[in-house]
This record gives sequence, structure tokens and C-alpha cells, in this order.
Amino acid sequence: MNYLTIKEIQKIIPHRHPFLLVDYIEDYEPGVYAVGYKCVTYREDYFPGHFPDEPVMPGVLALEALAQVGAVIILSKPSNRGKTAYFGGVQKCRFKGKIVPGDKVKLDVRVIREKGPIGVGQATASVDGKTVVQAEMIFVVGKAAGQ
Repeated sequence: MNYLTIKEIQKIIPHRHPFLLVDYIEDYEPGVYAVGYKCVTYREDYFPGHFPDEPVMPGVLALEALAQVGAVIILSKPSNRGKTAYFGGVQKCRFKGKIVPGDKVKLDVRVIREKGPIGVGQATASVDGKTVVQAEMIFVVGKAAGQ
């Protein structure tokens, strides 16, 4: 197993608090797959407004957490170090459940196609073994900073 701490994740992707939505990577293989986790707490910045009487993690942030795990896969490849991965699109997205405070969200992303700087990842977020989000995510790898 290839485990990554938050500090190691920050060496691969550019995201930082409050927008870094991955707490650790349990296992990964550069260019192939990664399994990460987001431990959701009531103190997340978005809960006071989404929604005050029933806090729910916004679906777009669940997709972003999945995309960040996907970025770890792509940007951990030696040829992509120092570059940035961008959203190119989202397809076949389904929200099948809520993510609420106290949930430990498993973020599983696998690259299913890649050609040059563009690729597609199959992404699934689950809580306690139940799928809450599924999507195909298109990514585009940009140049390294300063290029």
C-alpha cells in the first residue's frame, strides 16, 4: 500500500485549506488509481449555510474531493510533477445519498482512458459501503507553473 499524509498530498497537488478536501490517501498507483478519504466534521465552512437545520456537504464539493484524488493519480506521475490538473467535464454523474457531519467519505478514482494531456477517471464516493456519488470525470493536465 502507498499511503500519503496531508503533507505529502500537498507536495503533489496545489490545493490548500479551506479548499483541500482530501485528508489522506490510503493507497494509489501513479497514473492508475487512488483511494482517499475525507473526514467530514460539523466545523466545515459550508455547513452554516448548507443547510442550517440539516447540514449536507454540497454535491459539487463531493465532486471536487473526487477530482482532487484524481489529481493525485495524474500529478504523481513523474512526467506530470509540478503541473496542474484541471476539470475538463463531468459525465454520468449521479448523487445517490447525502454526506453529513461525522461521515468518513471513501473517494475511489480510477483512470479509464488517457491520451496526451486529456483523460477520464471513473469516480465513486461512498460512506459506510454505500455509494453516495458516481461520475466520470474528464481531466486536462496543464503546464507547470512558469511555463
